[in-house]
Amino acid sequence: MIKATENKIRLTAFWVFILVLLFIESNLILIPIFLAIDFFLRAFGYGKFSILGNLSLLVSKFLKLKEVSVFFPPKQFAAKIGFVFSLLLIILNLLTFNSLYISLIFIFFAALEAFFNICAGCYVYNFYHTSKSKF
Repeated sequence: MIKATENKIRLTAFWVFILVLLFIESNLILIPIFLAIDFFLRAFGYGKFSILGNLSLLVSKFLKLKEVSVFFPPKQFAAKIGFVFSLLLIILNLLTFNSLYISLIFIFFAALEAFFNICAGCYVYNFYHTSKSKF
């Protein structure tokens, strides 16, 4: 069974929360581009190259946070959703459409993970796999 570290994931969600807030304030397209690259790395098996993931690991070790393992595939699926949200922000920005609502949704889900340990993408993943196994 593939595992991931819960505190690292929550810290990464915190950085996403901060970065999307900065994007709302600055409208700097480099932020969602960075997020898209980082989410891509984490979503498609290259997590060891993720800047946010590595930063979270360093902070977790510095703070001596307890390592709690969680099942990785739902978290990987959630990273794919984050990748899609990042791409949406890039596309909307390039087309000069307002991306505030997408940004707020993104912040909401990042905050759920970072502050309350609620992974909405994990619920979608589990629902899909539970429903699929019934048929």
